[in-house]
Amino acid sequence: MNKQNVTVNDLVQAATKFRDDRDWRQFHNPKDLAISLSLEASELLENFQWKDSAKSMEENEENIYEELADVLIYSLMLSDVLDVDLNEIVLNKLEKNARKYPVEKARGTEKKYTEL
Repeated sequence: MNKQNVTVNDLVQAATKFRDDRDWRQFHNPKDLAISLSLEASELLENFQWKDSAKSMEENEENIYEELADVLIYSLMLSDVLDVDLNEIVLNKLEKNARKYPVEKARGTEKKYTEL
């Protein structure tokens, strides 16, 4: 696959082809994919535990990228199993967040929307 101009749909197709070539679809139900997603996110977090971000990247850059890719791959496969359009749900969530965190109130603050 040409890595330039790859769309989200292309990534979903690549992940599901990888899965389907190995006959793993039978194991990929929403619950188990969500569990796997969480486990991979935890593996990503381990790279940062007890270190600042710069030191973590210096010591674990390749592993951080691989764990991030695993998180994304499980997300892509979960979207396929749930038959959701990732473009649509991400854009909808960004619109919702824009209403909860208007720029004029949220810029430069870490406060939760209920505190703005």
